[in-house]
Amino acid sequence: MFTENVKLRKRGRPPGRTAQGLAARERLYATAIQLIAARGYEATTLRDVAHEAGVSVGLLYRYFPNKQAVVLALYDELSSEYARQAEEMPPGRWRDRFVFALSTSLAVLRPHRVALRALTPVLAGASEQGLFAESTAFSRLRVQQVFEDAVVGSSDAPKQPIASALGRLLYLVHLTVLLWWLLDRTPNQAATAALMSLVQQLLPSAARTVRLPPVRRFLVSVDALVREALFGDPVAA
Repeated sequence: MFTENVKLRKRGRPPGRTAQGLAARERLYATAIQLIAARGYEATTLRDVAHEAGVSVGLLYRYFPNKQAVVLALYDELSSEYARQAEEMPPGRWRDRFVFALSTSLAVLRPHRVALRALTPVLAGASEQGLFAESTAFSRLRVQQVFEDAVVGSSDAPKQPIASALGRLLYLVHLTVLLWWLLDRTPNQAATAALMSLVQQLLPSAARTVRLPPVRRFLVSVDALVREALFGDPVAA
């Protein structure tokens, strides 16, 4: 059983970062992710993790006081690596930079697909570990910023606030593609590759459409609604 009311230490990290402590944390983290991938999130307990790792439950609690801490650590690891790789985004049109951002996201997540599939109900749910929860904002904003930068820093960027609104909406398109990818049961996720191809085919038309004043006003309005409904953004209220 998990102690969900235990106050989280900073994203599951214990005080002190000795080499021995970091090695222990990484071993426990890897064990937890492996069990979640094999058994599912709900069926995995911290006692199972401690037993599998051959440590006491008390020692495990020192690093991960609850399951939420494990999930947040996974978000932290993946979003940090994604932001690092996204720094290599080439200059160019926003649609090409979006494809780079989307492809890079899939590449970073691919080695963790089994674990992420097991977490799909959590990711898409309304829990504190969900993609739109306040506790996961650090990861969401890190990734979302890449998509905003893909548009704002492009050679054909629309004027503000259109550019940022478009970037945030492309981030949501990215989440839709990721959910499709996680649920895709075709060999080697061939359906995801087909979806990516369709998205790329639509982007030139989308780029032309964004130049139309009614579409720009629509983008800003939809962006405001999404920010208020999904993120509770007071700016959009």
